[in-house]
Amino acid sequence: MLSMEKRFFDRKTVYLKAERLSGDESNAVFIKNISEHGLHVITTPPETADKFPPDTFFDLRFQLSSGETIELQCIVKWAYQNDPPDDLTSSVGMEIIDPPLRYKEFVKNLP
Repeated sequence: MLSMEKRFFDRKTVYLKAERLSGDESNAVFIKNISEHGLHVITTPPETADKFPPDTFFDLRFQLSSGETIELQCIVKWAYQNDPPDDLTSSVGMEIIDPPLRYKEFVKNLP
């Protein structure tokens, strides 16, 4: 039996600036860790955890060091508000829907 903590894909710690896209709106976020099929994103105000209900779809866009832009379609799996007053951010876990090959290569080549 697998533990609830067992992940299917290795997570890699990163700190990447990204954009969360929703309709005509774009909000800055930071990618904290990634895997082939998931992301842990940190948002800043006014992006509170209640703006990320589970099963909500978002696009996420970020730029590689080569200058190439990658856009991912994601679905929210979990979200919570980090503890104030020290931290006014929210944490959001997203599953990547059909990750493109270029993204998988990027993750694979991270140290």
